[in-house]
Amino acid sequence: MNDRYVSPLSERYASREMQYIFSPDKKFRTWRKLWIALAETEQELGLPITDEQIEELKAHADDINYEVAKERERLVRHDVMSHVYAYGVQCPKAKGIIHLGATSCYVGDNTDIIIMTEALRLVRKKLLNVMAELAKFAEKYKDQPTLAFTHFQPAQPTTVGKRATLWLQDLLLDLEDLEYVLSSMKLLGSKGTTGTQASFLELFDGDHEKCRKADQMIARKMGFDSCYAVSGQTYSRKIDTRVISVLAGIAQSAHKFSNDIRLLQHLKEIEEPFEKNQIGSSAMAYKRNPMRSERIASLSNYVMADVMNPMLVASTQWFERTLDDSANKRLSVPEGFLAVDGILDLYLNVVDGLVVYPKVIEKHMMAELPFMATENIMMDAVKAGGDRQELHERIRTLSMEAGKNVKENGKENNLLELIAADPAFNLSLDALKQTMDPKKYVGRAPRQVEEFLEECIRPVLEANQELLGMTAEINV
Repeated sequence: MNDRYVSPLSERYASREMQYIFSPDKKFRTWRKLWIALAETEQELGLPITDEQIEELKAHADDINYEVAKERERLVRHDVMSHVYAYGVQCPKAKGIIHLGATSCYVGDNTDIIIMTEALRLVRKKLLNVMAELAKFAEKYKDQPTLAFTHFQPAQPTTVGKRATLWLQDLLLDLEDLEYVLSSMKLLGSKGTTGTQASFLELFDGDHEKCRKADQMIARKMGFDSCYAVSGQTYSRKIDTRVISVLAGIAQSAHKFSNDIRLLQHLKEIEEPFEKNQIGSSAMAYKRNPMRSERIASLSNYVMADVMNPMLVASTQWFERTLDDSANKRLSVPEGFLAVDGILDLYLNVVDGLVVYPKVIEKHMMAELPFMATENIMMDAVKAGGDRQELHERIRTLSMEAGKNVKENGKENNLLELIAADPAFNLSLDALKQTMDPKKYVGRAPRQVEEFLEECIRPVLEANQELLGMTAEINV
């Protein structure tokens, strides 16, 4: 296999479980299940199909004779009819009723919906597991003060756990979108060549009610509540856009998380897991590059760009259908799912092994905290008899001097010493140092973490307890 292209999504990134969902075997087994559902439905609605024929179809539902289908496709150049033929070879008694009244999209489009639905469920499972690990992380570090940044400039302090809730909030929004799309997935059903069900109306001798029932019966047999009420030959290609948009939303959230981790790793405050024998750089042996987070960002870029594919397909379909969707769908839908699968495995792996360095976090905090504490210091000085307006100007001037000392001279922040030496403040250095407890400046951050987890996250996780407990293995 070294002499031909193999998708890195299969070799390096996506799990075996997601790869199987989009495998040929899964597709063709689903085709046969759909043919069985169609035959059963047609029999139940009065067509002369025997139990023996249906049992024969069921007996060969999984032992697909691929070589016969491939040989036939080389001759007739039609994948669906090749598999109808191959199934008929195995089921001589039933071959005359396989695919009765249906067009190729009966198996093709219904299978696409079934596979996307199953893949969305796997994405949901992995998303919930990432959320569960992030929730543990947020809870553990809810009280750990850290510098918050706006514009990547030091701002009012927050906590490590509170920052994690921002990542978690994005994923909660993604989960809500995913669950809405998942709950609205329907089958195409048995709509016929242009969506009019003309062939089925003929089979059922003009009985419209039986045509309507056929759709509903097939849907239930395949695990769905209903079919789309109207269609052309295919289901609306906007369905693919809705699905891939959910994946792109997850990619956005994961990318934002990966950016934050990479910046934090640069600051040496938090690191992604780094294995014992992992090499960070071929030249610089000391390096610990955030390669997992970088890979999350890279795959996320691909998924966010991929959402354009179903948009272009849906917008350029002509009337009841054109076939210029086919090649694009074969690429964009599976690979969007495979990429998001890899992203979520990486995300889970990173969160599960995040390393926090409280001493570094505290060092960075204490270097900036005197600036952030100036309002409290000013209030204490006013209580000691000072003039608020005069003190405001004195603090502004001293802050500029301390900033110059740090930036131009490379020295420690000496703002507290400057304030203590200024008689206008009437505050000792010891009294000033007592104000330097970072926990005094994090506001409601710890409580916000508790409230968010309790009110928004735990109900979701408890409702899906049976899906939790995953661990993620990454291939490279």
